Amino acid sequence: MALSGLKVIEFAGLAPGPFAGMILADNGASVTRIDRPSSTSNDVLCRGKRSIIVDSKKPSGRQLLQELIASTDVLIDPFRPGVLERLGLGPELFLGDGQRKGLNEKLIYARIVG
Repeated sequence: MALSGLKVIEFAGLAPGPFAGMILADNGASVTRIDRPSSTSNDVLCRGKRSIIVDSKKPSGRQLLQELIASTDVLIDPFRPGVLERLGLGPELFLGDGQRKGLNEKLIYARIVG
């Protein structure tokens, strides 16, 4: 498939982000959906994806997410600007900020809101 070997992390959110993740999965990408502890993953937009439940408000959850994102190719962020930054998972951490090297400077950080 066209996107075989591409690793994607998708945070569960409203339709645009999960829809983009579904299209990537349909074309061969390995998509892992990050669900909140209270969410369900039984909607059609979960097709072709793996799903893990992570509490991003806990330090252990944030550490796990940093490790996952540091080794992925694409991150789909469906939240308003500032949400992942407040959790310490913003683009500066992974892409760098001009003064510091990022954890994954080749990451495609796709923020899809609306």
